[in-house]
Amino acid sequence: MERRDFLKQSVFASGITLIPSFLKGMEFLSPNQLSGYKNVIIIQLSGGNDGLNSIIPISNDIYHNLRPSIAKKATETLKITNDLAFNDSLKEIARLYDSGEVAILNNVGYPNPNRSHFRSTDIWQTASQTNQYLSTGWVGRYLDANCQNSYQAIEVDDSLSLAMKGNKINGIAVSDPNQLHNNTREPFFKNIVKHTSKDMLDEDNQGYLYKTMLETYSSASYINETSKIYTTNTVYPQNPFAKHLKTIADFIISGLKTRVFYSTLGGFDSHVNQLTSQDRLLKVYSEGVGALVKDLKKNDRFKDTIILTFSEFGRRVKQNGSRGTDHGAANNAIVIGGALKKPGIYNELPNLADLDANGDIKYTIDFRSIYATILNNWLDVDDHTVLQKNFSKLGFV
Repeated sequence: MERRDFLKQSVFASGITLIPSFLKGMEFLSPNQLSGYKNVIIIQLSGGNDGLNSIIPISNDIYHNLRPSIAKKATETLKITNDLAFNDSLKEIARLYDSGEVAILNNVGYPNPNRSHFRSTDIWQTASQTNQYLSTGWVGRYLDANCQNSYQAIEVDDSLSLAMKGNKINGIAVSDPNQLHNNTREPFFKNIVKHTSKDMLDEDNQGYLYKTMLETYSSASYINETSKIYTTNTVYPQNPFAKHLKTIADFIISGLKTRVFYSTLGGFDSHVNQLTSQDRLLKVYSEGVGALVKDLKKNDRFKDTIILTFSEFGRRVKQNGSRGTDHGAANNAIVIGGALKKPGIYNELPNLADLDANGDIKYTIDFRSIYATILNNWLDVDDHTVLQKNFSKLGFV
């Protein structure tokens, strides 16, 4: 029996008959109806990770002078070039870099940067201008324009980020496929699904709620049944972030028809005693990603995957009085993948002799150019439709 036939029989045997008939056609898409088999995993380092102490301008005197007690020493780093080094908590990322599977993009940001966690996160997640407020995220608009099902963008978490919300289709939040499936099979949920008709799915808030519940019900069966096809034997670290990455690997290797995955690692707001907390979190990030890549490689899916890591802003170049750093502006972003066209240091290092009026790094790459590149060059869709403006494409994929 072919896997596609197995999936159909398995899912339809799981109680899917309660779904109204007009939704059944949404359940399964053949491969030629999809945008492709390439995947994007987005990782947000929430709180504003300090890029200067992650990917370190180790030979820059200004860096050391402005950070007398938190600048990294050479013995605490992993050399990239004579001028640049990884934080030594990023051992797995450094190994991938040495294999030609990492691109480092410096000075990533946007005009008139906002230093509020909430607002800057909204800007990154919606791909808006600084003074523009959008109710849809860039991944949600990708779903609206190119997809038919919520499960084509999954956030591995208990709640859905603004990035994943569209006008017509939202992504779906899943931390445990089995639990999601069980929750949607509770009598109250099933009763609503059973008695919902097409004329109830109008554009008001109640109609939107019904539509979201139906999509969740429909997606829950598909995700739960498909994810059972593969369970990894790769050893992942024992922490929630690594568990989420393991779930993403299971989804990808099982053949789930998802194009975009989203995950978050929080805690990077390092105003006080930064070194200990940041090093610990970077190790969690690095070891989790290292296990994920190992899993994908073992199953020949790494070549079809790129991993984008960003933070909503960087940190102030000068340390504060509490052995930490305050909110900054431009930062580095990391792209990891098995099919990068331009791995390595993608562009110029931060110019610490030419900071903005607040003492922050100036941006030279608009973050939306990264999105445009992923949409156009990797997912093979019209980036202008999603981003609502033209942005230059970069050459990392």
